Amino acid sequence: MIIKSKLLILGSGPAGYTAAIYAARANLNPILITGLQPGGQLTTTDRIENWPGSPDKLTGSTLMDRMNVHAIKFGTKIYFDHIYQVDFKQQPFACYGNKQYKSDTIIIATGASARYLGIASEELYKGKGVSACAVCDGFFYKNNPVSVIGGGNTAIEEALYLSNIASQVHLIHRRSEFKAEKILVNRMLKKSYSGKIILHTNYIVKEILGDSKKVNAILLESTNQKKEKKILVSAVFVAIGHLPNTNIFCNQIPLKNNYICIRPVDNVLYRTATAISGIFSAGDVSDYLYRQAITAASFGCMAALDVERYLNNLTKENI
Repeated sequence: MIIKSKLLILGSGPAGYTAAIYAARANLNPILITGLQPGGQLTTTDRIENWPGSPDKLTGSTLMDRMNVHAIKFGTKIYFDHIYQVDFKQQPFACYGNKQYKSDTIIIATGASARYLGIASEELYKGKGVSACAVCDGFFYKNNPVSVIGGGNTAIEEALYLSNIASQVHLIHRRSEFKAEKILVNRMLKKSYSGKIILHTNYIVKEILGDSKKVNAILLESTNQKKEKKILVSAVFVAIGHLPNTNIFCNQIPLKNNYICIRPVDNVLYRTATAISGIFSAGDVSDYLYRQAITAASFGCMAALDVERYLNNLTKENI
């Protein structure tokens, strides 16, 4: 069975759902493929307090459920499916999951997945003190000790950000030297002199400890000695990078550092366009810098408007 559409949206995070809402209101009759995790990585966030217009407690799952209902209300057809192969060599473009989809245009909004440590206790406490976004969740640990794992720019930036919120930040890095830019390292060192940031170099996290509801400590293991130490913390922020969900697009569309490239030099009309005419990208799959729900949603809006303009221009050219 082949399902045909004017617009196919891959991904059901804020970018995908927002694109669907705008496209449906423009009578583009979009089809949205959820992927394996409907709602995307936002569903792992226990509390959201920076979504405009929602000052009260809001969970990531609740927000994504609302977007789902909103998209369906305006006529978006949603399929719970996972695309494992694509063919972008000619239009209509083909995507293969449990069903086969063919579409004149595509918005890729498959997002990015945070890299995690890969230990069992980490999975147990996701949303209960384990997070991959200090900007998203740091506020909830105001005046409490927290930890940041990593040694690159993201880890240092998160530690600096949290140092203005938490009572103390324990920065854990498996090596003795940091990969981050010198200016960030210098800022971090100044904070460490004051005791606001505590450095634990040549250590890795062996286990995350807590009760059934929340994190209360981490167990560290030395990388160059046979010793361990336990640190009391209320949260663990893992900052060892993100992986854009672009595996299926390799050899199909230009990527840079695994992120989908947008805004081709010769295309100033469509800001979310890729190098392939008719294919657009939105959200964290192209955004390596901001990675916020609100910026992903904005990206989705832009992509839908770009698709509408693109299809209208095609129609005019064919008249």
